[in-house]
Amino acid sequence: RLRKSEMAVRVQFENSSEVGVFSKLTNTYCLVGIGASASFYSTFEGELGESIPVVPITIAGCRIVGRMCIGNRHGLLVPSSTTDHELQHIRNALPDEVQIRRVEERLSALGNVISCNDYVALAHPDLDRETEEILADVMKVEVFRHTIADNVLVGSYCVFSNQGGLVHPQTPVTDQDELSSLLQVPLMAGTINRGSSVLGAGMVVNDWSAFCGLATTSTELSVVESVFKLGDLGQSAVAGALRTSLVESMT
Repeated sequence: RLRKSEMAVRVQFENSSEVGVFSKLTNTYCLVGIGASASFYSTFEGELGESIPVVPITIAGCRIVGRMCIGNRHGLLVPSSTTDHELQHIRNALPDEVQIRRVEERLSALGNVISCNDYVALAHPDLDRETEEILADVMKVEVFRHTIADNVLVGSYCVFSNQGGLVHPQTPVTDQDELSSLLQVPLMAGTINRGSSVLGAGMVVNDWSAFCGLATTSTELSVVESVFKLGDLGQSAVAGALRTSLVESMT
């Protein structure tokens, strides 16, 4: 199904700009933490509702679903603390082709220790071998153990889609090049939420849309739109229309 490429959208969860803490976005579904105010959910539903299911959930009774689980269009991994009831609710709401698996992992905040797109995953160097195998099997990805700017929490310090990626601002250029060739997507070092380097907590992205914290500056937003190739279609159309009208007014 053809989708229009969206612009990046600013949003906040109750009073927090840590959007990536309370949501998980992929190309086939979006999970959001159940909050006291409906505006967070309705922003996602308004942008994505026609394309993919937007599902309000908890994991182990917590709303910080973006940090607890890891997923892509093929699958979703949740920690062993997820209740049977929560698991059933997620299963019922997600498309049938998405595999869901509970994993026994000491590093149970899976969203902090793994970052992935639909083809490749970066993982914490100490991730359990069995978890790595499940990750590769369920999510159909190639797994690389790595650090980002000497941080082991790869899920917190980088975000990437199938189009591009954003990494910790202090990632050396040599590391950026190495990561870029591993992931096969262009990377850029940057910040979110007015200078925060914790990118995974500050934003979520898929191949056609991004949601950033309300504190994100317009410069940061334009970097996000550029590296993730968002809104290009719209912008080039607008630029084309402007150019046409300019030429007409001059002739």
